[in-house]
Amino acid sequence: MKRIVVLGSTGSIGRQTLDVVRSFPQNFKIVGLAAGSRGEKLSEQITEFLPEMIFCNEKNFLQNNNFDSSCHLVSMEEMVVQENVDIVVVATSGDVAMNPIVNAIRAGKIIALANKEPIVIAGKFLTDLARECQAEIRPLDSEPNAIWQCLQGDPSVSNVIITASGGALRDWDITELYNVKVKDALNHPNWQMGEKITIDSATMMNKVFEVIEAHWLFGLSWSQISVYVHPESLIHSMVEFVDGSIKAALASPDMRIPIQYGLFYPDRFFNPNVSRLDLLAQKNLNFSPLDNKRYPCFNIALEYAKKEGTWPAVLVGIDEVVVETFLKGKLKFGEIPKVFEKVLSQYVDHNDGSLKAMIDAVKWSKLNTYEIVNSIGDNDA
Repeated sequence: MKRIVVLGSTGSIGRQTLDVVRSFPQNFKIVGLAAGSRGEKLSEQITEFLPEMIFCNEKNFLQNNNFDSSCHLVSMEEMVVQENVDIVVVATSGDVAMNPIVNAIRAGKIIALANKEPIVIAGKFLTDLARECQAEIRPLDSEPNAIWQCLQGDPSVSNVIITASGGALRDWDITELYNVKVKDALNHPNWQMGEKITIDSATMMNKVFEVIEAHWLFGLSWSQISVYVHPESLIHSMVEFVDGSIKAALASPDMRIPIQYGLFYPDRFFNPNVSRLDLLAQKNLNFSPLDNKRYPCFNIALEYAKKEGTWPAVLVGIDEVVVETFLKGKLKFGEIPKVFEKVLSQYVDHNDGSLKAMIDAVKWSKLNTYEIVNSIGDNDA
């Protein structure tokens, strides 16, 4: 039986991870749950799964809930290194789990990584550390998970193709994108997930982050990675091999499928609770190149990502702020590329290879992005 800690258990990926655990109670045991918010949901999860360790950022969480005395409140950094932990599922957002991830790697745990930002911020640092400590990083996010599956047993890679849905605005007239309303940018035609990932899908920043992930997780050169728009979202990624053959990972857009693969690897088991892909019901599978005019953030950000160092960390900070301020109505959708360009033009790389340098780059970019967004708002006024 594998003993699991879930960081970010009340979010979308965290809840779907617990769905998988429910389907296989004989294979998995939840020993730790951590959440930054949604204390009421966390309380329900604790009552159901009876973890030994819990963490919650909400003030007075313990005082407001009456749990068994065997349930201990510990930090995420402490939780992930305990001897009774086999797998650490990282389903948080942003960089809040960076220190727990580092601790888990140093403790030789299996890290099942669902959010993109840690590898984007510190890909070389984390992958080097994992090799040194003989820890595994297993991608749960559907696209890198699909690449991982396609690569099994065959290292002779020529190219990797990451697919993109195109986001909520993929069929809009380009001339109308500048003043897109928040509700329209959140109206994804294929799935419902969190606001941050849905806006990143509309700007295509999620694909920039997935290119960076693929670069570090699979040791690919930048030139080996392409992004195609695939509106049906049924092929999650493809790998072309040196002989010209292509493997494609197809599945219904159900995150429990890659989560289950990451938890059970290398084994596969039937799960009656996940949706199945009916190939006979699919009339077409379409692909198109990424339109730079529709998704200007993609090329802007990827150009700087390829510089490596602390540049990807800066992208994470900018993206977090532009999404937040757009959702709050303080930034127009069409102003987002302008903000990226302005912040990136002001940054000087201070990379010394340390994790601190990368975290500092995120902090710098957040502060400067807020300033630039506020200046744009002042000009609009």
